[in-house]
Amino acid sequence: MVSRLKKFFSGTYLGLMLVFLYAPILILIIYSFNQSKTLGNWTGFTFDWYAQLFRTPEITDALVVTLSVAAISSVVATVLGTLAAIGLHAMKRRDRLLLENISQLPMVNPDLVTGISLMLLFLFVGLRDGYTRLLIAHITFNLPYVIFSVLPKLRQSSDMLYEAALDLGCTPMQAIQKVVIPDIMPGIVSGLIMAFTLSLDDFVISFFAGNGVDNLSMYIYATARRGVNPALSTIIFVPVVTLLLIVNLKSIREERNAELQSKKVGMKR
Repeated sequence: MVSRLKKFFSGTYLGLMLVFLYAPILILIIYSFNQSKTLGNWTGFTFDWYAQLFRTPEITDALVVTLSVAAISSVVATVLGTLAAIGLHAMKRRDRLLLENISQLPMVNPDLVTGISLMLLFLFVGLRDGYTRLLIAHITFNLPYVIFSVLPKLRQSSDMLYEAALDLGCTPMQAIQKVVIPDIMPGIVSGLIMAFTLSLDDFVISFFAGNGVDNLSMYIYATARRGVNPALSTIIFVPVVTLLLIVNLKSIREERNAELQSKKVGMKR
């Protein structure tokens, strides 16, 4: 009886949590097909809001800036963050702990402080191009999250794999590329997804760093008073869901292949 109650309440709690997290997103998607901009006032089904996205140059430009900055900054931050995490993992304990704490400071630092600091830095060095400033800013605040995602996988991995690769004739770079990187790939992918999502979502840092170049969050903020196109919520949500589906399907396929391999080995024995 007690075990049944535990299962019931645990399942109910999980269901309520999922509803609480995803119901607002589902409502936004549904009302993006509503003829009226007023949420809660359903006046009919339409695709006009999505057609309007491609008829409004400001929205198209903001969407291109958002997706391109998110893609480039997440890839660059993933490469730099992975290399930084490997370097940190190879350091002595005292130096590693010091640098890890320093690298994680931007994660707890208020976005307002980070945005103003980057704006002052760009003014100091004379960088005026808004897109370049936006790209550098996004790479900067994405780096700590990539390092934070990759380091736990490095701790779980065995250093003997790297040493064994060296003993078998690999150069240090080949050992990192062919042994270390594949072993920590789940952490790298998690860091990439996190960086991409954070870049899509950012407003405060982009507001101070953009210098006239707007992403979607800045465009939505600027047009909020006269009404926001409801389809923008779905457009922002789609890339993240697509990326997650690709990664999850790939991991499911790899798990199935691993199970088949283990079954074949068991049958041979």
